[in-house]
Amino acid sequence: MEHALRAEFPGLALLHAEAAAPGRRSPRELRQRLRYLSDRVHGQHVLSMRREPIASAYRVFFRQIGIDPDQHRPPGEAAMLERLRAGWFRSRNIVDDALTVALVETGVAVRAFDADRIQGGLGLRISQAGERLGGAPNGFELPEGTIVIADERDSVGLVFGDTAAGRGVSGDTARIGLCAVRVEGVPDISVEEALWTCADILQPR
Repeated sequence: MEHALRAEFPGLALLHAEAAAPGRRSPRELRQRLRYLSDRVHGQHVLSMRREPIASAYRVFFRQIGIDPDQHRPPGEAAMLERLRAGWFRSRNIVDDALTVALVETGVAVRAFDADRIQGGLGLRISQAGERLGGAPNGFELPEGTIVIADERDSVGLVFGDTAAGRGVSGDTARIGLCAVRVEGVPDISVEEALWTCADILQPR
């Protein structure tokens, strides 16, 4: 991680894990786990969760980087609000379901990339003037100073946002690179648990 980021945001870090890409369909046990988590979420819990330590830490970080967390919700809050809107956590595929379970159980959002489309390791850095997400000529032009997740060649995703085209998990993915952003106030153990939860779900049975 760049020294400037480390100095401005103490506690900011990107933690990693890797998993083999399983099939696309979620097994029955995972769908049941989502239903169980859906039943645990209610309106009062969602209203009060922003005061919980992990959710509060991500809200503080959003404000620090110029994002209003009441307009663009941190991932944990966004997932809970979507649960209230939809009535349950909808099962989509095994990767998305694993990310949802980890987020709901720990409060920490995990990102998934196609590990074979990543050049070297992943880290956090600040975007440069004129840089485009993913390095592609038609990629989204990043405002200078945006915090991005990047490999040794290009930015591959916004720190909390879009993933660059061609870097996400697809039906052709063989290895999945998992990462999660830790901010000040979020314990390492919570981030590690989120990564472990995803990796364990994706472990071939």
